[in-house]
Amino acid sequence: MKIALINENSQAAKNGIIHDALTTVAEPLGHEVFNYGMYTAEDDAQLTYNMVGLLSGILINSGAADFVISGCGTGMGSMLACNSMPGVFCGLVIDPTDAFLFAQINDGNAIAMPYAKGFGWAAELNLQDCYRKLFEGESGVGYPKERAAIMKTNRGILAEMKEASCHDMLSVLKNVDQDLLKSAIAGEKFADFFYANSKDEDISGYLRAL
Repeated sequence: MKIALINENSQAAKNGIIHDALTTVAEPLGHEVFNYGMYTAEDDAQLTYNMVGLLSGILINSGAADFVISGCGTGMGSMLACNSMPGVFCGLVIDPTDAFLFAQINDGNAIAMPYAKGFGWAAELNLQDCYRKLFEGESGVGYPKERAAIMKTNRGILAEMKEASCHDMLSVLKNVDQDLLKSAIAGEKFADFFYANSKDEDISGYLRAL
């Protein structure tokens, strides 16, 4: 699985802590981690939580990433922005129980975490425990197991609702504020990571043309 890490500007200074916790868990399980930044609070390319959502939509819909780890001060802004994108199903994860239930019940493809609220002593251990609950086993199995079938049905209904209510990602890219879009993909490693992994030539071509 290709996992993308995205930090917005208010919590950019914690990127190293978050990245270390994520790679500690994900890489031994055979997953690849791509750190799209922000890397420090002083980065030239500044990402707001709205840009995090837009970038998540680009990565998921192009196939450049299978899962996105995002967050902000409370996690709320990133979650809302991610869920505004077609094909992105983002859960707010605060603790390992949230991570486990989101993976087993909702089987989404993105999470948002709070990196200011409640982020104190041993926060990196909580991050690692959350990532283990997300990635160490099969997602979508259901919890409790006897409700797995109805949960799978409801996930399908939600996906159909989202498809009906959202434009396709290329339309989003064409209609969103173009300066916002350019800022969202201005990270120093975006081009290296994205174009090597994107499976959608239309999305890649549109972004290259910017």
